[in-house]
Amino acid sequence: MRINRVIIILACLLFIVLFWQTDVCAQMVRPEVLDTISFGNARGRDLKELIVKPKRRKYSKKNNPAVELMERVRQDKRHHDPQRSDYYRYDKYEKTVLALNDFDVGLVQKNGKVGKQFDFLANFIDTAAWTGKTILDVALKEKVSTVVSGSKFPHAVEVVRGLRSNGLDEGFNQQNIRQIFEDLLREVDLYGNDIALMQNRFVSPLSAIADDFYRYEISDTLLVGGEKCVELTFSPHNPESFSFNGKLYIPVNDSVRYVKRVTMRVPKAINLNYVDNIFISQNFIKDSTGNTHKTLDDLCLEMQFLPGTPKLYGSRQVRYSGFSYVPAEDLGNVTAGGGREIMLSSAENESEDFWKESRLIPLSSAESNMGEMMSMLRKKPLLYWTEKVLKVFVNGYVTTGNPSKFDIGPVNTFISHNTAEGMRFRVGCVTTPALSPHIFGRGYVAYGLKDKKIKYSGELEYSFIPKTYTSREFPVNSIRATYQYDKDQLGQHYLFTNSDNVFLSLKRMSSDLITYRRLAKLEYNLELRNNLSIGVELRHETQEATEWVPFMRADGVYDRNFKQAALRLALRYAPGEKFVQAVTSRKPINLDAPVFLLTHEFGPRGLFGADFTLNKTELSIQKRFWFSAFGYADIILKGGIIWSKVQFPALLWQNANISYTIQPESYTLLNPMEFAMDKFASLDLTYFMNGLIFNRIPLIKKLKLREVFTFKGFAGSLSKKNNPEYNDDLYRFPHASGTVAMGRTPYMEIGAGIDNILTILRVDYIWRLTYRNMPGIDKRGLRISLHFSF
Repeated sequence: MRINRVIIILACLLFIVLFWQTDVCAQMVRPEVLDTISFGNARGRDLKELIVKPKRRKYSKKNNPAVELMERVRQDKRHHDPQRSDYYRYDKYEKTVLALNDFDVGLVQKNGKVGKQFDFLANFIDTAAWTGKTILDVALKEKVSTVVSGSKFPHAVEVVRGLRSNGLDEGFNQQNIRQIFEDLLREVDLYGNDIALMQNRFVSPLSAIADDFYRYEISDTLLVGGEKCVELTFSPHNPESFSFNGKLYIPVNDSVRYVKRVTMRVPKAINLNYVDNIFISQNFIKDSTGNTHKTLDDLCLEMQFLPGTPKLYGSRQVRYSGFSYVPAEDLGNVTAGGGREIMLSSAENESEDFWKESRLIPLSSAESNMGEMMSMLRKKPLLYWTEKVLKVFVNGYVTTGNPSKFDIGPVNTFISHNTAEGMRFRVGCVTTPALSPHIFGRGYVAYGLKDKKIKYSGELEYSFIPKTYTSREFPVNSIRATYQYDKDQLGQHYLFTNSDNVFLSLKRMSSDLITYRRLAKLEYNLELRNNLSIGVELRHETQEATEWVPFMRADGVYDRNFKQAALRLALRYAPGEKFVQAVTSRKPINLDAPVFLLTHEFGPRGLFGADFTLNKTELSIQKRFWFSAFGYADIILKGGIIWSKVQFPALLWQNANISYTIQPESYTLLNPMEFAMDKFASLDLTYFMNGLIFNRIPLIKKLKLREVFTFKGFAGSLSKKNNPEYNDDLYRFPHASGTVAMGRTPYMEIGAGIDNILTILRVDYIWRLTYRNMPGIDKRGLRISLHFSF
């Protein structure tokens, strides 16, 4: 029934935002057949709309006054940029609304007894300001802040003074919801080369490459805010690309050329998923010093995920005021704390009087009464159980109450399969801040039907900072103790999912290369607001031999186990990083922020009974690079070296992906433990072209497919001190692994893929370029993954 679809789609799409589409039904008539129009007998008749378009004129950049004016606007930016000042601040009010678009409460009421339960929705109908359509608001977010920047600041600092949220997403992690909204709908910088929006990059009409990307024409001269302005129209040469159609209004009588107003929207043919249209409007004013300030920034969109499902409407409205070049005394100590966003402790608890005074855009009646509507909706069993199920999918855990003090999961590890354990069953539990905001516990018990071993893990953590949702939420300042007994899959350490994830059970090859590891560790983690984190960890582990991975010396003697211990130091810096906080991990919202990670481990022989000295250093750097309309590339550089003599499980094994899914930071056609190394350097490159080629191929471009190219490779070596062939006291490599010392030739694999299949699928075909004659390897293969993107 329709109401069921409405509620389910609402709950599943809580983070989606904004609006605007105009449909035009037109019949095209060529100019050459319009020489004569004859009228017959005059009789009343309704006529269809007819749009007559002239032949498209030849466009030229040469001697084009519009192009020359745009170049002047770009050059004059430095003359009116307030960021040139030593100190610059302004106040900001932001209102974001998510709604069901073109909502017909009458259709809901016709759905029998279920529909009659929602009769009250008629009292909360709203009207979209941009389209005039009937909408049902389902989420409202407000933020009041002060932004401080200037030439003496390394980056702008936003001090959040008020934060408010209401709607269907109240039962979810509000930090995550806010991070997603703010990333999808970033502030539009008209003067930048790229406009970041919906996790894509659109070419700005003021970009350095805009002259080659857009057509410019001066279309009119008119008054804007009492000031005479040139109306300059722009449109892209290729409407399938990430670009805009729109108009710029530039004052005529000012010696400095600047934009006073801009209105723009995305082309209808754009290769953008789910979004029917995006509309942007901005206003600017000029002060007595000659600097310009943005006073209005409105962004709206309409979108639909699947035909036949409800459409979504959203609007983000921002107003700016209080522009000043004088430092504010009450913000001095706050901004000195570091970080790009600082939230005052009172921000989420401000009074109604504060909001009445700070709100620069009045709330509609429906927006003001959203809390009442949500209370009535949550009394309905359909929405209650939909939220319950959705929370399991989003969080990966099953809650046990309201509020839940214990969550059970992760659900994707309840059952899985691998060749060593056979069917593996696991159940885990984690405490929440509802039990204690400072003390947390988590653990699991697992059992394999084939190896008939019980595995387990227990963790106890004390957080010096009270938590709201989970112990891992940013920023972390905690002490954590862990004791674990489980299998260790050598050369198969998945970095972004659990190794016993049920979706990794289907594999391209069998691999029994596991040991059983008994691990005890004590760690302290500190995260600063500027995204610098420090970790100190003292660990001791016992690796137990198995029938698949025996610990055999050169004289044929087998050891049952060996011990190692070390102190690990980690420095991580990711300026501007944004992520979604899960119960046990974090998932980056985007990879725009550079991430630097430096670790060093040292443990002398004899420390807590360690059988050898461990001395290891590793460094990784990763960053996403945007190429404007030409897509983006994710690049990861890694390197490491072991300075000491170690047993083979402690070597620098590269991660092999033996599943049929695409896994980040692992090698698709590499076998586990294939190459032994004690020093290495690696490169992982993925280039998403965003339809750069397919958008220019007739018919193919209608499918909105996108191209992907990948390269992964590493080079390294195994020194004599860690090669069992030269050391009788080192364990031999397992016979089943087929391990060889890394040669001088790098390992390399490349791939070509098609992304955005049905908007959610990515398929890659991978070729192995080197070491193709190794026994038991795959030279090529097809891999698949879910890749949700706009």
